[in-house]
Amino acid sequence: MAVPYANCFQLPKLNPKCHIFSSSGVLNTRASPAYCCLRTSSPISHVEAKVNPLLDSVKWDDKGLAVAIAQNVDTGAVLMQGFVNKEALLKTLSSKKATFYSRSRSTLWTKGETSMNFINVYDVFLDCDRDSIIYLGKPDGPTCHTGAETCYYTSVDNIINDPPVDGSKLALTTLYALESTISKRKEELTENPDSKPSWTKRLLLDEKLLCSKIREEADELCRTLEENEDQTRTASEMADVLYHAMVLLSVKGVQIEDVLQVLRLRFAQSGVEEKKSRKSS
Repeated sequence: MAVPYANCFQLPKLNPKCHIFSSSGVLNTRASPAYCCLRTSSPISHVEAKVNPLLDSVKWDDKGLAVAIAQNVDTGAVLMQGFVNKEALLKTLSSKKATFYSRSRSTLWTKGETSMNFINVYDVFLDCDRDSIIYLGKPDGPTCHTGAETCYYTSVDNIINDPPVDGSKLALTTLYALESTISKRKEELTENPDSKPSWTKRLLLDEKLLCSKIREEADELCRTLEENEDQTRTASEMADVLYHAMVLLSVKGVQIEDVLQVLRLRFAQSGVEEKKSRKSS
């Protein structure tokens, strides 16, 4: 799928010998920050002509800061929010590690510098007003200092109504909410074998039934094309395929995030070449 990059910094190849920051994390003004994001052979003027004006176009507040949100490149989960200044953004571009500005300590800090749970940044996006930023990346581990996957696990709905026993609920999109539900059904089979029966539990216990249902639903999905059925029917059958396939992933101990990562890594590879590599291996 084509993505418009008018408001995106695509992270360039780095020159490992060039350092735009001192050991204290302060911007080295003697070096060209834009140049340090590229290989030595890249023309400085070409880089500065693009990166520096783009940085200047950000609507920094009166303290020289903007909001930066880290988002998981595979799951879409919002991991955390922080603040950045120009130096933090430049360091993120050069190191490919999510870097922020600490307002309480008045210094740059890179997520993971203590816990080693870095956020490896692939793209940086600006919003339409250019007053907020997204670091699109892959976390090495839990993002929140509490050990949670993200910093967003307090549901307002839970606060207003009756919260669950554990008092937390990660902000999950539809696909991951489904994965979470399947995981809970799997846990119930182990922790409480006499718990309320469900179709998911039945599938988890019967691999032959599960595989037969995946084949059946895949065939029904294909028939919506072959028999020219309407789009609603196609969406419904695809939902059935996804659900049953995700139950199989749970049985195999594979997360949907692992699948999406495989797909992302294939983006830059020809489908024909990818199939050839499978045969050779």
